[in-house]
Amino acid sequence: MTSTAAASAGSSVLDLAPVVPVVVVEDVADAVPLARALVAGGLPAIEVTLRTPAALDAIRAIAAEVPEAVVGAGTVISAENVADSVAAGARFLVSPGWTDALLDAMKKSGVPFLPGVSTTSEVVALIERGVHEMKFFPAEAAGGAAYLKALAGPLPQARFCPTGGVSPSNAPGYLALKNVGCVGGSWMLPADAIAAKDWGRVESLAREASGLRQGPVSPGALSR
Repeated sequence: MTSTAAASAGSSVLDLAPVVPVVVVEDVADAVPLARALVAGGLPAIEVTLRTPAALDAIRAIAAEVPEAVVGAGTVISAENVADSVAAGARFLVSPGWTDALLDAMKKSGVPFLPGVSTTSEVVALIERGVHEMKFFPAEAAGGAAYLKALAGPLPQARFCPTGGVSPSNAPGYLALKNVGCVGGSWMLPADAIAAKDWGRVESLAREASGLRQGPVSPGALSR
C-alpha cells in the first residue's frame, strides 16, 4: 500500500487484526454467513481469493450485507482483476507477486494494496516505487520468520503480511517481529466446517486467531 493510499484510508490493512483470513468461496451462499462468523470472532479484514467463479459475487455480497467487514480481493494478478475487484466492492487488494503493469493498476485503483514479494530485491524495488507494505509469499517456503527478521535491519521501512504455510503454531513467531503487521491464513476455515455450514466453529476458531495479538483497529478506520 502506498503512503498516499494509506493516508486516504486512515489506517493500514496490516493493523486491522493480527490475522487476515484467506477465504476461497466455492458457493456464494456461504459468503455472508462466513463473513459474519469471522467478524464476530474478531477478524474483520477478509481476503476473498479470486480462485473460483463465485469470488467476485462473494465480495459483492459481503460488501453489501456485512458492513462490519473489510472485504478485500486476493490472488489479484492482472489489471482486469483489479478493476473487477474494486467494482465488486473490494476495499483492499492482495497479489501473490507483482509486475510493473500490475503495480500501476493497483496504485490507480484508489484502494490499499499488498503486492506479493519473496526476495530482497523485490522488496527494494517496491520501496523504490514508494510502496512500503507488502505480502510475503509463500512465507514458510521463502524463508519464514527468520528471513523477515533478517530483512528488518537493512530495510526497516518495509512491513509485511506473511502468508503461505502460516498456522496457529508459527503465527506468534511472525507476529512478534517488528516488521510484521499481521499474518494471512486459512486455518480458521476448515473444509469440513464450511461443508457443514458450521459457522459457530468458524467463529470460535476466528476468536482464537484474533487473540494471537491484541489491539486490532476498528474496521471503520479503513475507508475508501
